[in-house]
Amino acid sequence: MHAPRAEAPLTTDVFVQRFSATRRGARLARRLAAYQLDVWGVPYGAPLSEAVTLIVAELSSNAVLHGRVPGRDFELRLLRDRESGRVRAEVSDTYPGLPVTLAPSSYQDWGRGLLLVDALASRWDVGARLGPGKTVWAEVDAPGHA
Repeated sequence: MHAPRAEAPLTTDVFVQRFSATRRGARLARRLAAYQLDVWGVPYGAPLSEAVTLIVAELSSNAVLHGRVPGRDFELRLLRDRESGRVRAEVSDTYPGLPVTLAPSSYQDWGRGLLLVDALASRWDVGARLGPGKTVWAEVDAPGHA
């Protein structure tokens, strides 16, 4: 008879929610991200909360404006590493096209959102997702952690 193995404690908190690909869905994603961070002990107004909330707002807005496929939702996934405090935000949509980042000197009225993500995130990228489309993710390191 074997003794039961002790499992390693989970050190990552996860929040996943799908939203309608509408402006209302993007707004709700931003608000729920701020709420979930507060539940995890990252209070409203804290630098980490502000950065992640702005990133979620931008990525959700992009999913609605540029990644929308009629009849398809977008998904928000937040992950928080309890040990490091790092938060990762992932926004997945079903549109296959990759996001476009314009140069800061561009005179276009659009395309600067990913510059904001780049400025706020410790790192970010675009990856494949299971099924059609893509996932844009960004990580923000907690203040005081590298």
